[in-house]
Amino acid sequence: MKDGPNIANIAFLIGERARAEILTALLAGEALTASELAMIVKLSKQTVSAHLAKLVDGRLITLEAQGRHRYFRLANADVAHLLEALAGVAVRAGQLRARASPREPLLRRARVCYDHLAGEFGVAAFDTLLARGHLEDGTLPRVTVSGVAWFSGLGIDIDELQRQKRPLCRTCLDWSVRRRHLAGALGAALLKKCFAAGWAQRVPKSRIVTFSRQGEKAFAAHFLRA
Repeated sequence: MKDGPNIANIAFLIGERARAEILTALLAGEALTASELAMIVKLSKQTVSAHLAKLVDGRLITLEAQGRHRYFRLANADVAHLLEALAGVAVRAGQLRARASPREPLLRRARVCYDHLAGEFGVAAFDTLLARGHLEDGTLPRVTVSGVAWFSGLGIDIDELQRQKRPLCRTCLDWSVRRRHLAGALGAALLKKCFAAGWAQRVPKSRIVTFSRQGEKAFAAHFLRA
C-alpha cells in the first residue's frame, strides 16, 4: 500500500540538472525573465523556456506577466526551504561541484535564502537570539516577551508581522554551516533591516550579501554574542 503524497514528480522536476540550476538561481528571491535565466544557466532561451513551462506546471515556480515581460520566481517559501535542505543533503553526501565557484566563500559567509539571511551570519544571529532568550526554540520558534520588546527597538513590529499569512518564525537548515538560520516573516524583516540600515547590500546578480566594516560591527552588536 502506498501512503502519503506522491513526491516522485517533484523529485523528477528538481532532479534534472538544468532545472536544478534554474531553481537555484531563483533561490535569490528575485523574479527573473527566461532570457536572464538562460544567461545564468548558459543554455538557449528556447531550452530554458521549455524547462520553465514544466516547473510552472509542477507549481514549483510562478509566472508573472508585466506588459510584454514575463517574470519567473519560486512559488513560495516552502520551495526555497526544500532547495536549501537538498543543498545540505548534497554537501553531507559529498555531492560537490567539480569546480567550485570563486564566490563560494562569500556565499558561505552571508547570502540571501529566498528573502532571509543565510550563511555564517544568519546562523550566528539565530543562535544568539535563542541564547539571549528573545526566541524560544521549537518546531516553529516563538518570540518571547523580551523578544517583542527587543525587536521593537529595531523598528520591527511583531504584531504587524503576525498578521501576515506566512509563519512568523520558522527555520532553514543551512547547507553551508549545517545548522539552522531564521526564516519566516521575522527572518525576512531582519534582512530588510540590514539593508535599510545600510549595514549590508546584495552583490548584483548574486545571492551574496556583503557587509561594510561599520555594518559588520553594527550587526555584531545587535545579533552576535558579546
